[in-house]
Amino acid sequence: MDLVIAKKDLLRLVDRCQGVADKKSAMPVLANVLLAADGNALRVAATDLYLAVSGQTAAEIVSAGSVAVPAKDLLDRVKAMPDGPIQVTAREGAQTVIKAVGSPRRYTLHGMPGSEFPALPKAAPDAPSLELPVELLSRLIERTHFSISTDETRAHVNSALFEWAGHRVRMVTTDGHRLSKMEVTLEGTSATATMLIPLKAIHELRRLTSGVDKETPTVHITQSGPNAFFGVGGMTFSVKLVDAQFPPYQQVIPNVSDRSIRAPRAPLAEALRAVSLAASDRTGGVKLTVTQRALRITSESPESGNGFDEVPIDYEGGEVTIGFNAKYFLDVLAGINDDEVVLGVSGELDPAVIRPATESAAESYVSVIMPMRI
Repeated sequence: MDLVIAKKDLLRLVDRCQGVADKKSAMPVLANVLLAADGNALRVAATDLYLAVSGQTAAEIVSAGSVAVPAKDLLDRVKAMPDGPIQVTAREGAQTVIKAVGSPRRYTLHGMPGSEFPALPKAAPDAPSLELPVELLSRLIERTHFSISTDETRAHVNSALFEWAGHRVRMVTTDGHRLSKMEVTLEGTSATATMLIPLKAIHELRRLTSGVDKETPTVHITQSGPNAFFGVGGMTFSVKLVDAQFPPYQQVIPNVSDRSIRAPRAPLAEALRAVSLAASDRTGGVKLTVTQRALRITSESPESGNGFDEVPIDYEGGEVTIGFNAKYFLDVLAGINDDEVVLGVSGELDPAVIRPATESAAESYVSVIMPMRI
């Protein structure tokens, strides 16, 4: 294989693929990215056998062929190249030379034959598909990803539920201590889909959707057998969906709260962040005391002392004190753009419900946080 390609094009593809390459796998080839040259294009791909990503770009192909090279090593070396064209040559034994055209700088990488790279899954030609604005998928992920459990032994919550029912699209996540749900109405379109997308795939989708330029307005989503395929920004990303039952999230969201508190989002986040510095390292717990016109935030730790702050709120009613993990609140507040939020609380053993202060019939967001004893 011998080709010449612009550094920026090769760097973009390798950067988007290397996150999927499995550096810890017992199969050495999975730590590599595949470089496959044919016609007038170079295709770059990576897989860990559960996730796969691929993309292609124009290149000057001197001789076609393929080679698999270590993902991180390739990325680091392409980054270190001067701007401009790069020549990539795979020799006998899969030894791969990367050289800057017009410069003495070059690297040699020990690769593997491209034939040893696993075949990537493909969607069936008649598989159902749908299109979603890239910006919307990105927002669904940003507002819910932090509630996914990191416990890989609990597959049903180590994933995000993506549902498309008629005109409504939603994403729901929970780790058992908190839950986040965003739902949007898309007029003029109707589809049906239910996917349980694992956490690692959500991380990669987050990277793909946040790095897409404005000239790529939609993401093409296809569900085929056990896999889902996402086409965005010239890249194709596939994931093996989780085969499990997501918890009945509707039962977790309280229909009504005894107290409804309207609070300024940014000052509340700043106060929580400040007071949590003095919270217990083990629990991260703070106490929220709702009083007339003020929300008091306190923390106590035998090791680091106490913390206190308060923010003005719009509330008239009885006083109540509830303990929460401060980080859970901060994650939610970081994902909301409104200047104000509405906090719904009942008793000290009841969950808190957080919503943006302004919502429309076309879009809704809610987060539920379970209390903790402090």
